[in-house]
Amino acid sequence: MRFDCLPMKPDVDKILHGDQLAGSRLMRLIEERDPRGIAMLKAIYPHVGHAFLIGITGPAGAGKSTLVSRMVRCLRGRGLRVGVVAVDPSSPFTGGALLGDRIRMQGHETDPGVFIRSMAARGQAGGVSRATREVALVMDAMGYQVVLIETVGIGQGEVAVSSCVHTTAVVSIPGMGDEIQAMKAGVLEIGDVFVVNKADRDGADELAQLLESVIGLRRYPPGEWRPPVVKTVAVQNEGIDRLIDMLFQHRRHLESTGRLAERLTRNELHFFRQLVLDMAATVLLQD
Repeated sequence: MRFDCLPMKPDVDKILHGDQLAGSRLMRLIEERDPRGIAMLKAIYPHVGHAFLIGITGPAGAGKSTLVSRMVRCLRGRGLRVGVVAVDPSSPFTGGALLGDRIRMQGHETDPGVFIRSMAARGQAGGVSRATREVALVMDAMGYQVVLIETVGIGQGEVAVSSCVHTTAVVSIPGMGDEIQAMKAGVLEIGDVFVVNKADRDGADELAQLLESVIGLRRYPPGEWRPPVVKTVAVQNEGIDRLIDMLFQHRRHLESTGRLAERLTRNELHFFRQLVLDMAATVLLQD
C-alpha cells in the first residue's frame, strides 16, 4: 500500500476518533521517519496529554510481557481503554520487530478496547525504539486512557523509557544474580514502583527486603514519593490489582504535588531534542 496516496486530513480525523487502521498507518510512517508522519503528529499534538503513560522495564526473563498482559486485563476490568507499545528485539535480517510480545498477548487481540503495537528496538540504547514516545502519543490521541510501554530489557544506560512516561515500574525476579548490577545502572533513580515478579520462587522475600533496604538508604523529604515494592506472580494473576493501585497512586501524587508538570516538561524537552537531532541527521544524510 502506498501511504502517499492517502489524504492526511481524513486520517487525522479518523485517528482522533480511535480508528485503529488510521492509527497503524501513522505509526508506520513514524517508524519509517517519513516526513508525512511528522506533519500528522503536529496535527494531532493539540489533542494529546490525557493518557496515563506507564513504563515497564526490567531484565530479559523477568516476565514483563506476561505481567503487562495481566495488567491489561486488570485495567480493562476497571473500564479503561488500554494501549500497549511492546518494544521487541530487532530481527538481525530485517531490522523489524520479532513480535514476541504480540504472541504472548494474543488473549487481547479481539478486544476493541485494547491496541497493541510491537516495535523493533533497532539497536537503540535505552531499551526503547526511537519512535516509542511518538507511537504512545498516537495512542493517546486515539483515546486510550492508559498506555503501557514495555522495553526490551535493562542494563547500563537502559533507562530511556523514563523520558517517555509519567510513571516507571522496574521489574525484577529472584535468582537472576543481577539485582545489585541493576541498582548500579541508574534503575533506582528511574523506578517509581519496584516489582518483584515470580514471587512464588525461593528468594523473593529476600529480594523484596533488599530493594526496601536500598530504597530506604535514600533520604526522602516530607511529602516526597517513596517507591513501594510490590510482589507479583503474573502467571497466577497475583498482586496485579495492588500493582495497578500503586501506579495510579503515584500518578495522583504527581498531580497533587505539582511534580507531574515538571515531569512532563522534562519529557517534552527530551522529545524535542531528539526530534531536532533526527531532523538534522535526515538533512545531513540527504546532502
